[in-house]
Amino acid sequence: MKGTYFLGADHTPRFEVRDMQFAGPGPHEVLVRTEACGICGTDIHIYKGEKGSAQVTPPVVLGHEFAGVVEAVGSGVTLVKPGDHVAMDPNMYCGTCMPCRMGKKQNCENLFALGVNVDGGFAQYCMCRDTQVFKVDPALDFDVAAMAEPLACVIHGIDQAGIRPGQSVLVIGGGTIGLLMVQMARLSGAGAVILSEPIALRRKIALEVGTDAVIDPVREEIRARLLEETGRDGADVVIECVGRRPTIEQAFQAAGFGASVLLFGVPAPEAEASLPLFDVYKKELRITGSMINPDTHQRAVNLLNSGRLEIRKLITHHYGLEQMEEALQMQMSSDSIKVMIHPQE
Repeated sequence: MKGTYFLGADHTPRFEVRDMQFAGPGPHEVLVRTEACGICGTDIHIYKGEKGSAQVTPPVVLGHEFAGVVEAVGSGVTLVKPGDHVAMDPNMYCGTCMPCRMGKKQNCENLFALGVNVDGGFAQYCMCRDTQVFKVDPALDFDVAAMAEPLACVIHGIDQAGIRPGQSVLVIGGGTIGLLMVQMARLSGAGAVILSEPIALRRKIALEVGTDAVIDPVREEIRARLLEETGRDGADVVIECVGRRPTIEQAFQAAGFGASVLLFGVPAPEAEASLPLFDVYKKELRITGSMINPDTHQRAVNLLNSGRLEIRKLITHHYGLEQMEEALQMQMSSDSIKVMIHPQE
């Protein structure tokens, strides 16, 4: 049993493959053989040692978007059995702090996660609570099943955005999250879904997964293109999936009268952006954020099982445990969308 341990952003090398040992699962624990684990933006923040990213204590096995096969279960486990195919919800909550008791467990004061605070999916095996495993259709590709966690986060964001049938939706940023948002906006009944993305590969994939139109924000004026595509120079719903000042300011500029603006991209803790206060007043804009995936993981699994989303087109590269540095560099490049680690290869 091997795992790739993150040794710290100031360590050279930053990763090391080590042998792992597991005792038998406790009464409510499940041992999962990991088959696929996606690289997330959070992993990149941790890799860079950026302030405000999830707090980690190296050495630790990263990776929180993963799926695999149940290898063994504890005596009290009833939700799954050995041989079941499962996708993992990495986020765990205390259930007793004020946010948890007020139905806002995404703001749990004691939140911790597989692949962040405790060993996760960049390993051949992972031990976790039985509450964190969700059965998937055994016919589902493991790469697709591993996308349950980012999809669950997107579903929470879509809930926050409150898309109504027939509305126009502008998604800013065409990475994995933006391309999932595009598809979820269509399933939510949007009349037109438009993606703003400077990278040609991502615009191409967006059209293949159902975007009505794409905008190159470097060469085109967004409001003019919205007018061309929808007859209005502002969108009803704007979903920002980048988390940087220029794209956040674009989101407000592109918002139409009465629009909802969802700030989904994760900014740096100290990041600030100019807010057009008169526009917020005059247009009656509604601004909301979105934090992880409270109670949406089962819905994500249901959608993946249904086959109603195009997921495989988003997965562009695969690597083994020994190639973690190379895989992270690829995830940070404009040549990829979603990079997967296959621990068993």
